[in-house]
Amino acid sequence: MRKISLFIAMSLDGYIAKPNNDLSFLKLVEKEGEDYGYAEFTSQIDTIIVGRKTYDYVIDEIGGAHYDNGQRDVYVITRTERPQSGRTIFYTGELTKLVTRLKSGSGKNIYCDGGAEVINELLKYDLIDDFVISVIPVLLGNGTRLFKDGRPEQALEFITAKAFDTGLTQLHYKFKR
Repeated sequence: MRKISLFIAMSLDGYIAKPNNDLSFLKLVEKEGEDYGYAEFTSQIDTIIVGRKTYDYVIDEIGGAHYDNGQRDVYVITRTERPQSGRTIFYTGELTKLVTRLKSGSGKNIYCDGGAEVINELLKYDLIDDFVISVIPVLLGNGTRLFKDGRPEQALEFITAKAFDTGLTQLHYKFKR
């Protein structure tokens, strides 16, 4: 069975975005030639699930090929129907049904790239198997929290922790079943 992995960055105080979905704090740890394991991680996936707000931000900042490179399916979780574009599907159905179907199918692993609404919906149903969380050395004070209230307690198993010279610390856990 395929697993779904979260690969995301947050501030030390637990925010994945500043107000107005501003991700500029991620630039604090940008370093030429350093991708913090992203290329290796994405080589193990062939499907991405991403919320519409995160998708729109990334498309505006980086471009469409960041997600849809012709090598993987991209499911943008949205409330507004839009036609499919390349391998990008704008999905308006029930998220848990989509993930259950994808996990039971064949292929590589599935990458959840946020946002918080999508992540927390998946957490409610124990659907995230693997967590790679990069902690950025900044206290934002407010914004969008990675983990919201109202989900069940979940035990995780520690895999690794890696510190980088930029101050970023990357934590890897898996869901303890």
